[in-house]
Amino acid sequence: MKHKPGENPWVEQFIRQVRQSAKYRHLDLPETLLQDVITRALARYEKPAQAMVAARRVLHQVVAPYLGDPDYTWALQALEVAADKGMEAIRQVCLELLRSHASTRERLPFLKTFYQRLFEVTGLPETILDLACGLNPLAWPWMGLPPTTRYLAFDIHRPRVALINAFFQRIGVEGEALHQDILVQPPRIPAEVAFFFKEIHRFEERQPGCARPFLEAIPARWVLISLPSRSLSRRRDLLPFHQRLMTRILNGLDWEVQELYFENEVVFCVRKE
Repeated sequence: MKHKPGENPWVEQFIRQVRQSAKYRHLDLPETLLQDVITRALARYEKPAQAMVAARRVLHQVVAPYLGDPDYTWALQALEVAADKGMEAIRQVCLELLRSHASTRERLPFLKTFYQRLFEVTGLPETILDLACGLNPLAWPWMGLPPTTRYLAFDIHRPRVALINAFFQRIGVEGEALHQDILVQPPRIPAEVAFFFKEIHRFEERQPGCARPFLEAIPARWVLISLPSRSLSRRRDLLPFHQRLMTRILNGLDWEVQELYFENEVVFCVRKE
């Protein structure tokens, strides 16, 4: 008989092991994330040991340590020093940090053009939700947004959230980064635009079939969903696969969709209203 979520002591053991592990303890991952991952695994597998292995595999994909991360202690110090020197120094620190993560590093050659083209479609938003944001908020200096734009970023890495909040404070952004598992707890704050960059395929890996109800729950007029068009090695063409994925997710929904193509990324601009 399969174990029902919330009725097994293995949940507590899994959370404790993750909290104590060298791999994850510095990230302070949300308990809602850990509980969701292990309870779903326990519901799927007959043997708890199998569920524990499967949950660790899913967590690895969710956290994605293979994509890279900066030294957050150095990053906070560098940002503090740069803030005393002016905006150009802050931009240079941001570029260094954006290079540290694969998802944002790939976007650097067309960084300014990227946001220009997005906002040509949506118009300049008054409020942005940056979902599973990674280091993307550090691209603010290239977004061309007015200082009055409210920017709410959501991520599961506690050190990343702290860095983004420090960055927002230093440059005067009207915004906040929140430590939140958005799949379990979707944002409820209305916005004109939501960014959802290079994550929807990993959400589907974590919980097959979750993407459609998740998108329906996001209170934004536009959801800008990006996916890589080539693999990290540049050897595989991922565009046809990801186009089929988005067709399946959006099938039957009366939403307007535009596709924007970049060197190694495609953005599906989804208008929900």
